[in-house]
Amino acid sequence: MKAIWYYDTPIGKVAIAEKEGSITNLYFETDSIPQERDFAQCETDVIKEAHRQLQAYLAGTLQEFSLPLAPAGTPFMQQVWQCLCQIPYGATASYKQIAQMAGNSKACRAVGLANNKNPIPLFIPCHRVVGSSGKLVGYRGGLDLKKKLLALEKVSSIVK
Repeated sequence: MKAIWYYDTPIGKVAIAEKEGSITNLYFETDSIPQERDFAQCETDVIKEAHRQLQAYLAGTLQEFSLPLAPAGTPFMQQVWQCLCQIPYGATASYKQIAQMAGNSKACRAVGLANNKNPIPLFIPCHRVVGSSGKLVGYRGGLDLKKKLLALEKVSSIVK
């Protein structure tokens, strides 16, 4: 059974879920969280560590997460999410660039869908994906949060 725990963070309430020792989901307070009967309310060691790393990231002191992740998705989505994890802290990539990294430069819309379905935002950094013009487009946590996260990374990467 999945475990879930809720936290207050500088970006609002989040819920972190894990199953069998790997993070499976991160929910923002605006997300629809599945019924509580689907989860054991339990702050496991891996959830505690995910929260610790999330807090350090939001404080600007952590640039790369080192957590066991197990996002559920199609093989193509899994491939896209692996590509997202290759976008360096403080950098962005376009949907087209991610499609090229995934081996199909014409799959921009499919990349967008995979980005939208990312069950572990922040830990899988879908906020680093922008439109081909560099414009901020779509983010499950909202464009204001995306803007804040990218600003945090730019400021932190200059300092480091």
